[in-house]
Amino acid sequence: MKASVTALALWMLAATVWAQELPREERVPGGVAIVALGASTGSRPAASFLAERVMIVTHENQWKAVVGIPLSIRPGRHRLQVREGERARDIDIAVLPKDYPAQHIRLRERRMVDLSAEDLARHHRDRMVISRAFAQWREGVEPALRFDRPAPGPLSSRFGLRRFFNDQPRAPHSGLDIAAPAGTPISAPADGVVVETGDFFFNGKTVFLEHGQGMISMFNHLDRIEVQAGQKLARGERVGTVGRTGRITGPHLHWTVVLNRSPVNPELFLAD
Repeated sequence: MKASVTALALWMLAATVWAQELPREERVPGGVAIVALGASTGSRPAASFLAERVMIVTHENQWKAVVGIPLSIRPGRHRLQVREGERARDIDIAVLPKDYPAQHIRLRERRMVDLSAEDLARHHRDRMVISRAFAQWREGVEPALRFDRPAPGPLSSRFGLRRFFNDQPRAPHSGLDIAAPAGTPISAPADGVVVETGDFFFNGKTVFLEHGQGMISMFNHLDRIEVQAGQKLARGERVGTVGRTGRITGPHLHWTVVLNRSPVNPELFLAD
C-alpha cells in the first residue's frame, strides 16, 4: 500500500513538473494570441492563421492554439481557421494597435547600410536560407512555452523597435538583444533540434533551433558556433558564444523567436 501511495505521489509530482505553461498573451502586432478550441478529449485539431500552420497544445484539459501575430499585420479582426476532422470553423482574433518606440543607430561601415550589388545578392541568398529555416515544422511535439534566457546580461534593445540606420528607415527589430561580452556562453532556452547554421551578411554567425510545431529560436552575431544541423539540444546546453559578427555596433546576442513563420516578442516566453 505504501509503495502504491509513493508511486502515485511521484506520478502527481511528474505531472505537475511537466504541466504545460503558456506564454503571456498580447494580441498586438508582434505578440501572441492564445485561443481555446475545446476539450482535449478527441484528436488534435489543425489551425492556420494568415495561411500559415499554427501550433496546438494541451493546457488545462483543452486544446489551445498558440498564434504568432506578425509585426506587419494591421490592427483589426483576423480569422483563425480551425479544422476538427471534417468540421471547419473560423474564430476571430482582434488585434490591437501598438506603437513601438524608434531607435536610431549610427554605423561607421557604410556598406552595412548602402549595399553593393554583390552584398545585396548575398543578402537575397541569406533570406532564402532564413525563410527555409523559419518554415521548419516538427510534428508530434508539445514544446515548452516558457524559456530560460539564452545568455546572461541586460536587455539592450527590445523587440519591435522602429529602426533607423544612419537616419535611413529599416525593418523593425525582430528580436531581443542581450548585452554580453564576446565569448559569453549561449545556451538553449528550451529543448530543440538544430535545423540550420550559417554566416550571414547582416546576422553574422547564426544558429536556428527548432523547438517543435514550427517554433524557432534564431541566435545571431555569434563568435563561435558549437553545434551542427540535426543535433538535439536539451534546455541549457551550449549553442555557441556571443560575438560581434554581421551588422552590429558591439558584442551582443540577438535572439529571435518565431511562431507560424512570424517573429514575435521573446519576452512573452520568459519566466522572469
